[in-house]
Amino acid sequence: MRYGRIMTENEDYLARIGTLIRDARQHSGRTQAQLATELGTSQSAVNRIEKGQQNLTLETISRIGSALDSELVGMGTSGPSHLRVEGQTTLSGSIEVKSSKNAGVALLCASLLNTGTTVLRKVARIEEVNRLLEVLTSIGVKARWMNDDNDLELRVPATLDLDSIDADAARRTRSIIMFLGPLMHRQKEFQLPYAGGCDLGTRTVEPHMTALRPFGLEVVATEGHYQATATAGTGPRRPIVLTERGDTVTENALLAAAMYEGETVIRNASPNYMVQDLCFFLEKLGVQIDGIGTTTLTVRGKSSISTDVEYAPSEDPIEAMSLITAAIVTDSSITVQRVPIEFMEIELAILEEMGLRYDRSEEYLARNDQTRLVDITTYPSQLKAPIDKIHPMPFPGLNIDNLPFFAVIAATADGQTLLHDWVYENRAIYLTELNKLGAKVQLMDPHRVLIEGPTRWSGTEIVCPPALRPAVVILLAMLAAKGTSVLRSVYVINRGYEDLAARLNKLGARIETFKDI
Repeated sequence: MRYGRIMTENEDYLARIGTLIRDARQHSGRTQAQLATELGTSQSAVNRIEKGQQNLTLETISRIGSALDSELVGMGTSGPSHLRVEGQTTLSGSIEVKSSKNAGVALLCASLLNTGTTVLRKVARIEEVNRLLEVLTSIGVKARWMNDDNDLELRVPATLDLDSIDADAARRTRSIIMFLGPLMHRQKEFQLPYAGGCDLGTRTVEPHMTALRPFGLEVVATEGHYQATATAGTGPRRPIVLTERGDTVTENALLAAAMYEGETVIRNASPNYMVQDLCFFLEKLGVQIDGIGTTTLTVRGKSSISTDVEYAPSEDPIEAMSLITAAIVTDSSITVQRVPIEFMEIELAILEEMGLRYDRSEEYLARNDQTRLVDITTYPSQLKAPIDKIHPMPFPGLNIDNLPFFAVIAATADGQTLLHDWVYENRAIYLTELNKLGAKVQLMDPHRVLIEGPTRWSGTEIVCPPALRPAVVILLAMLAAKGTSVLRSVYVINRGYEDLAARLNKLGARIETFKDI
């Protein structure tokens, strides 16, 4: 009898690990066959692992975690970090929004255009940035953190050593695709490693090719690499029309246009916050850009760029939304300083409709002298569900990355709220993890969830989903939950947030970081 009980627990453990591996694989865009190739095993073995039908050693789990850029399990100080949250806390005080993660990533890629010295002020010191810096330094870029304010200095050599690229680091960041725009001006032929699953023709990659082909770039996807060939001096003969108004696609087109001496017109461009920051930075490099903040950009580039420049990316509207959400779910009054209001107006309008009471300061300029900021002070409020569904739209609509926060907000409100995440295939599924904390989140289909509130939150233990924003949403719900909660394997949060737990603790949260022994 005892033997049978042990087997049942082991099977449950294997099933949970298998589900975690499957979710991480799907989030990375890999097929079972691609993961099997990386691990040197068969697709059928990966299938058994994901179904919980395969015994696993710690070494095997560690190898899978490394391949998927997901700290699935570990031992001692090298293992994954977890968070222990004492819930039902009330927050107070003020907190500044840090600089934009997505802008910082774009500017690191843009630094490859400039053979002068680039200084970026107050860069978000997150794992995504760390991976890109590992790639940049491996190809010869000199990078150093200048001070405790996270100012970063970059010196790009005249000749890059792409043969020495850190392939492991490159495969751990999806941002590597934004190297295509600047590198095509530096070398006629080059290879870029990429994480499996980004075959040409898929939704995530083909728009980039559409944007870059007019500049003479041809890319062939080989096993684990982009093989790129560039024709110097080539430029678009007519406006580039982006079939998808994507942020990184627009940025890649801008990076390619920056060193083309002719005129480039980009239509259906994203005017989102990170794109605007990139435009302001390129202007400091001497690139002329008309239409910043609109969907039509006209770019007049330079054949060479070598200038000493410094730039301060603006604050992150997604982090601002995270902090405002923390105040809402804990029924707290806090002041969130340096909120980029232009990129938060729709979100705040919806929250006001739902009953949120808040004050907003007069506007002032960010350190880039362009982006408008305000301070937001929240007050405890009785929220009600909105009349209409909540769904994202390209800027100036509700930001797609802010949509998940409305799941935990809706769970605190009276009534039913429908969230429609039409952009991502499966991200809405992760929001059902809130049910483990007491929420009532019904999955209608892979894109829609119906949420009924209010919720009596109760603490539990949850493994971080492999998607950044849903992972943070779960953490914020834990702040409101009765008792103690544990959020395991929080590397995905560290990829997009700098010291989030410690900063929330300064507002009165009780979050402890720990590792398994």
